Amino acid sequence: LFTPAQHTLGLAYEQMGKYEESIAAFEKAVSGSGRNPVPLAAMAHAYARAGRRREATEILNELRQLAREAYVSPYWFALLHTGLGEKEAAFEWLEREYVARDVWLVWLKREPRFDVLRSDPRFEHLLRCIGLLI
Repeated sequence: LFTPAQHTLGLAYEQMGKYEESIAAFEKAVSGSGRNPVPLAAMAHAYARAGRRREATEILNELRQLAREAYVSPYWFALLHTGLGEKEAAFEWLEREYVARDVWLVWLKREPRFDVLRSDPRFEHLLRCIGLLI
């Protein structure tokens, strides 16, 4: 089992709207990674998009616990809140990420899981602040 491939497969399935297949691939990635925050957040986003809010919220709580012990990028919290439809919380976490100068910001302009935020003027403002829009 090649964990990064399972993660990428999960991303592809999610973009195709195949949420159950996506979740299955993410479950393998999470298992193979030792419950790393990256595939955990991706799986939670897929759960949220599939309407499985309880599972997504459980992972959100797990990420909060992990963040007490080690660094968890604000990007993953923003992603999870986006999946849950919690726009305000997503923008709060993206702002934290900007303040922290987190490396994951480089993906923000092209990350399709943030598409639901693109119409909000705060998103364009953030891209400008980062330097991804001129």
